[in-house]
Amino acid sequence: QVQLVESGGGLVQPGGSLRLSCAASGSIFSINAMGWYRQAPGKQRELVAISISGGRTDLADSVKGRFTISRDNAKNTVFLQMNSLKPEDTAVYYCNAVVRTSGLVPNYSYWGQGTQVTVSS
Repeated sequence: QVQLVESGGGLVQPGGSLRLSCAASGSIFSINAMGWYRQAPGKQRELVAISISGGRTDLADSVKGRFTISRDNAKNTVFLQMNSLKPEDTAVYYCNAVVRTSGLVPNYSYWGQGTQVTVSS
């Protein structure tokens, strides 16, 4: 089993910054990708940012220029630096990791419990 533990959410004023962290632990053979999704009330969960092994990253158009995703591979941790936050960024943010638990099984997608980000004055 693999566990994802998120931290760093909270309440921030518009224009402010937050940094989310997500650490993966457990039976990890390899991590193919780690990323962040978010879900606002009444909306579908959407991809915010993803970091794929090999160095490729991708960001949703709505956060480009404001958010940055990075990884510490040695610690199986992914970060989401969020700057210039807007009220529309308010959502529960979920960490996701695509993990192989051994060389004999395919990738499997794991989710964190979610962390609330609220942008409000």
